[in-house]
Amino acid sequence: MLSMKAVVVRDQHQFAVETVTLDPPKAGEVLVRMKACGVCHSDISIINGTIPQPFPAVIGHEGAGIVEQIGDGVHTVKPGDHVVLSFVPRCGECFHCLHGQPYLCTVSPPDGTLFDGTTRIHQNGQRLYTMSFLGNMAEYAVVPEACVVSVDKSVPFQAAALVGCGVTTGVGAVINTAQVEPGSTVAVFGCGGVGLSVVQGARIAGARMVIAVDLSTEKLEMAKQFGATHTVAPGTDAAKEILALTGGIGADYAFEVVGLGKLVEAAFKATRRGGTTVVVGVGSKDDRYSFNSLILPFTAKTIKGSMYGSANFKVDFPMLLDLYKAGKLDLDHMVTRTYTIDEAGQAFADLEAGRNARGVILFG
Repeated sequence: MLSMKAVVVRDQHQFAVETVTLDPPKAGEVLVRMKACGVCHSDISIINGTIPQPFPAVIGHEGAGIVEQIGDGVHTVKPGDHVVLSFVPRCGECFHCLHGQPYLCTVSPPDGTLFDGTTRIHQNGQRLYTMSFLGNMAEYAVVPEACVVSVDKSVPFQAAALVGCGVTTGVGAVINTAQVEPGSTVAVFGCGGVGLSVVQGARIAGARMVIAVDLSTEKLEMAKQFGATHTVAPGTDAAKEILALTGGIGADYAFEVVGLGKLVEAAFKATRRGGTTVVVGVGSKDDRYSFNSLILPFTAKTIKGSMYGSANFKVDFPMLLDLYKAGKLDLDHMVTRTYTIDEAGQAFADLEAGRNARGVILFG
């Protein structure tokens, strides 16, 4: 058993760095010594109750580290491998995995436990749940083999960690979900870490116009750095501005990357006839958006949800890191600040204040 520090959520809006105990991996599981963990808005959504999660729980779902130990039957990774963790497993056997949709894998419900219905983390006799099979905002994590992939050891851990969630979700939404074509026009509503990854994905895909929309002028400047050709100033009618920029036609593709019903409606309005609106942002189950019953058949628009960038992480993680090594995907400038695990509270405060493209917790 290992004693380690972890970020533990006790109840909604109640979290702290605590010392907990981690059991060794069982069959089909991997012990990872964490080196970097991205601070993602989904972590805050667990803390504030937007995403359901049993408590107490160790959060964190965007990470990279080194394999320390493997359980019986593990054959795709070995001790010493550098790995990136996926919060969506790929079992290779369920309906969705067999039909080319591993991002919808149903091998086990995300109920805070591992595949056998138990957890490996406990404290004073009480078991702690984990976020999305991982709970890697901790010094170590025991995770299913189906959630790890080996990556090139030359890639810095803080860059590798980002593909575990935000970058794959954003770039994948462009390349896999929407399949943006070269020469297209793209509008991006929301320029946080995932939105900036959508901007980068659009640039990589060869979009001729990438229009960034955000309430923060600082985030809009970041969007320009990552490939936006145009920005829409805060406080303006974004859909109207996008129509003006595109000669009254609208964007070929519009991505909503915040999780607000009103922004989905704005993105849909900004999408041209025959174009595609992609919903990436995760919102509250109580939020709603609506369209009149004539608009879809009369405009032939498509609206699509994008889960985890429609990614096959075993293939897409190494591919994205190859783009990074080739200088085509900028991960270094995505990390605007690093923290220790004891500074997790500050990391979340900075995220909610919009100060970072991505904050990353580094471990020794």
